[in-house]
Amino acid sequence: MITIVKNKSVEKNYIAMINVIKDFLDTEDDIIANLANISAIINCYVEKLNWVGFYILKDEDLVLGPFQGNPACIRIKAGAGVCQYAVRTNKTVNVPNVNEFEGHIACDSKTLSELVVPVYKNNNIYAILDLDSPFLNRFSALEENYISKVCSLISDFLSK
Repeated sequence: MITIVKNKSVEKNYIAMINVIKDFLDTEDDIIANLANISAIINCYVEKLNWVGFYILKDEDLVLGPFQGNPACIRIKAGAGVCQYAVRTNKTVNVPNVNEFEGHIACDSKTLSELVVPVYKNNNIYAILDLDSPFLNRFSALEENYISKVCSLISDFLSK
C-alpha cells in the first residue's frame, strides 16, 4: 500500500507525486488500472482541480478513460475542444481562460482553465491527460513540467 504524504512546498508535492506514480507503474502491468490510480494520485497532489482524467484516442475520437471528478463527456469527436486541439497540434495545451478558447467543450460549467498533455505509445498519441480547474490561470509552467513528466512515465510504460 502506498501512502500519500503531502508537504508544504508545492514542488516537493509534485516530486512526491512522480515517485508514487513510478511505484504504481513498476508494480502493475494493466494500463487501465494504472491510469485510474494516476488520475487519483494527481487529484490528491494537485490542488484547485475540479476534474482530472484521461481520454484515450480511438480512431479519431477521444473516448473517456479513468478520471476523478463529475461525469464527463464520453466521446470527443475529431476537431472539437481543447483535448482534440492537443491531438491535432501534438502539443501540450494550457488554456488560462476556457471562455476565450474557441470551440471549448463545457463538460463542467465550473471549469475556467485547462491543461491538456498528450500521452504517447511508440511515438503515436495514445491518450491525453486533461486537468480542469474552477480557477482562471490555474496552471503554471510548474504544473506543465510535472504533468508532462507524468505523461512521459506513462509513455515509457506503454512503449515497453
